[in-house]
Parts: sequence; C-alpha cells; structure tokens
Amino acid sequence: MMNLSKELRSLLLMGVVSNIVIIYIGIFVNLYIWEQGNHIFDVTWFNLVLFVAWGIAYGMASQLLFGRTIRLLYGLSACSGAIAFVLLSLLQLDNQMLWIACIAIPVGLMQGFFSAGQNISLSTLGKGTDFGNYMAISAITGNILNMTVPLLSALVIKWMGYSGSFVVMFFFVALMLLFSTKLPQVSLIPYMASKGSFWKEMRIRKVFNISGAKWFILSCLAAGFILQFQGLFALLFTFSVTENKTEIALLNMMYTLFALVALVLYKKLKFMSNRWLTVAVALLTSGMLLMLVQDPVTRICANVITTMGMFYFITVWSGDQIKAVSSLGVVQQSRMLVWREWFLCLTRIIMLILALGIKDFSSMMFIGLAMLTIACLLTVSFFQTKFGASRKMDNIDLEA
Repeated sequence: MMNLSKELRSLLLMGVVSNIVIIYIGIFVNLYIWEQGNHIFDVTWFNLVLFVAWGIAYGMASQLLFGRTIRLLYGLSACSGAIAFVLLSLLQLDNQMLWIACIAIPVGLMQGFFSAGQNISLSTLGKGTDFGNYMAISAITGNILNMTVPLLSALVIKWMGYSGSFVVMFFFVALMLLFSTKLPQVSLIPYMASKGSFWKEMRIRKVFNISGAKWFILSCLAAGFILQFQGLFALLFTFSVTENKTEIALLNMMYTLFALVALVLYKKLKFMSNRWLTVAVALLTSGMLLMLVQDPVTRICANVITTMGMFYFITVWSGDQIKAVSSLGVVQQSRMLVWREWFLCLTRIIMLILALGIKDFSSMMFIGLAMLTIACLLTVSFFQTKFGASRKMDNIDLEA
C-alpha cells in the first residue's frame, strides 16, 4: 500500500470493499434463492435477469464516462447494491419469478456499473511500475477475500440469520458509496477527438474496423457459454451436495486453494500462452465430462478441475485479447470493451435461457448444454489464435 500513489490506493480500497459484497452475493444470495425450493430454475432465472441488467448497466456506464467520471459509476454501483439488500430484507411477493427478478435487477446494475468503472480505470491508469505494484497487491487481496469472505459470511448467517447478514452487507455498500467520493476523477473526456453521439460512434462496424475483428467477436461469443456454464453449475453442484453454510464456505475456500495452486504452476512453468490455453481447455473439458457423473464426490472433483481450468482460461484468454488491442487508442479500446461485455452477456443469457428447462443434472438438456460448452472450448482457442495473428500482422505492417 505504501508504494502506491494516492489514486491507486483509493482504487484498491474501493475494489476490496466492492469485492466483499460481490463475493457474498455470488455465493449466499444464490444460496438464499436456492433454499426457497431447491429449484435449478430459480437460480438460473436469477442469473438470467442479472446479466440482462449487467449488460444494460455496462452500456449506460460507458456512455456516462464520456461526460462524467468513475466516481459516478461506483456511486451508482453502491446505490444499486443498497437497493438489492433493502429488497432482500423487506420485499415479499407471492409471485416467485417476479420476486427473484426484483432482486436480480439491482444486483446486475451494481455489478455492471462496477465492472465498467474497473475496466476503464485499468485502461487509463495501466502504466508504469506503480501500476504493476497495484495489480500484484490487488491479486493478493483478491485471494485473501475469496478465502475469508465466504467463511465469515457463513458465520454471520449462522449467528444472525440472513437478515442480519443483509444488514452487514448494507454497511459495506455504504462504505462503497463513501469511498466512491475519494476516487480519482478518471473519465474518457480527455481522450475524445469530437463530441459525436455516443451510440452513433458505438456502431459495430465503426468500432470493429480492425483486422481479425470477426475472430475477436466469435471468441467472445464462445467464451460467454464457457464462463456461464462453469459459473452456474459449479455453484449448483456445491448446493446439491450440501446446504450447510459453513461447509459451502469451506468448499469455496478449497476451490480458491486449487486456484492458487494453478497460479503457482503458471508462474513456475514458463509455457507459451497457447500451451496454457490448451491446458485450460483440457482441464475444463475433463471437468465438464465429470459433471455428467451423478455422484457428490465426483461433482466436487469436477468443480476443483474446472476451477483450475478456468483460472488458466481467464488469465490467458483475457490477457491475449487485451494485449492484441493494446496498440489502439483508449477510446476505441473502451468501446471494444463495451461490445466485448455485450457479446459475453449475450451468450451467457442464451445459455441461461436454455438452462431454464433443466429439471435435474441427469436430463438431456443438461447433457446437451455440457456438450455445447465443450464444443465452444474446442473452438475458442482457434478463434483466439486467428485474432492474435491478424493483430500481429497489423503491428508488423505499422512498424515497417
């Protein structure tokens, strides 16, 4: 912390507090909804509405940054989180689907505004050794939070019930709102060449006027299926094994430990990125095939394997995409990030719509979705390689 500038310290603190709330929601709000009837449909519907709201918030946030700063985005994120916890505490409706949607909308808005603010901050401030220190500290704090927040949240729920935990989270949301006023005034205003219409400039043909754009888009669409399938069913498999809050927290701690093992191997073994992507695909495919086995222990093993595979996948896939467009201007990068988020949300939503028909983990719909996700895994590395090669040729031509 002492090696960071005031701007990066404030961003780090904001990230820590926000991630506490996001981790809690990711596990225990989903569990709270699952416990209403142990229906796969309910959790799937919650995540479906969440990602629709997320995509809308991300687009709104990016438009706002052409006239306002990230302070507003994080403030809106905090306000949306506050609304979610008020509704969780007070809202009662006879219609279960409507009740779930009312909770999911502010949660999605919260995460969409937060994600946009974080991505733009990284795009504009991502320079120098100071930023390298920030990323290292952020990674360490992220792992600590993933280890501690689930267990501490489980203890709070055990002592105070869900209602008490919602009050505690409301306190952290209030801290988010306070810290948002201390953030650096990062925006896209200084990078704008003209004051044209945001949505006119966001037309897909105008944003993706680079070589290999179709491979970038196909890679994002395939990745959306992969991310959502693993994220949803890793959670549901854990809930199907146990509904004990402490045991769920301990299982999530175990998954984090295996992600740290994956990190150590990633640092120690100096493989090329394409080889790590192959490792990711192999692990994720193996884990998803194991998901088809109807056994609690096997489900946990599948989660461990896919957790490690997802670490490599996100690290390499996201890193390669950002590296390939790093030579572009900040504004074009930000617009591509918006479209990237929308592409991911689109296929996440499609996967969740298909998953609404899943009654149990032995159904043909679940098996079909698993096969579709594996097909996406086998193609995404091809799309990514083609996009990277196109961008590399462009950069060579520019240097020449």
